[in-house]
Amino acid sequence: MLTDEQAMWRVQADADPEAFAEIVRRWEGPLRNLCLRMTADLHRAEDLTQETFARLFARRREWQPSAKLSTYLWRIAINLCHDEHRRRTRHGEVPLETGEDGEHTPHLTVLQPTPHEELEVEERADQVRAALKRVSEPFRTVLVLRHYEDLKFREIADVLNVPEGTVKSRMVEGMSQLTRLLKPADSDISSIPAP
Repeated sequence: MLTDEQAMWRVQADADPEAFAEIVRRWEGPLRNLCLRMTADLHRAEDLTQETFARLFARRREWQPSAKLSTYLWRIAINLCHDEHRRRTRHGEVPLETGEDGEHTPHLTVLQPTPHEELEVEERADQVRAALKRVSEPFRTVLVLRHYEDLKFREIADVLNVPEGTVKSRMVEGMSQLTRLLKPADSDISSIPAP
């Protein structure tokens, strides 16, 4: 099986359709999840994912074989998400619906949660998603890449083309903003009397 970089080398050298299809197969899900988390709009996320692959192919000559393909892909997708955010802000657009990525993080549980506990977890996840949409750029980008895409600080620095120290400071500020945005929800929850 080819590595990502070997497949991309074939795409770059020969415009190999099978190698490109393999890259799309491997990266479509992760890129769609990233775009969904950045835009909170499933349809836009799907469009941006396809646009990422279109740009990858169109700019295949720009890719450096010494670089990781994942870094190049993340960078293209993040830039497209930022462009989309600027376009929507400029035109005052608001998504009609919020998409769900439909994937659950696998975890081990000894006891099945009750429906009430499941509802609380889902409500909390909705609150975090809503607060994350309100975290300002570029802090949201770092939070998404670190906590949802599980990239290391060094990888995020490569994707964003900034020093690793900048990534860490953006992470601190992003977490601070997220915490402030979630505090009202925490106080609302704690002020509800127990049944």
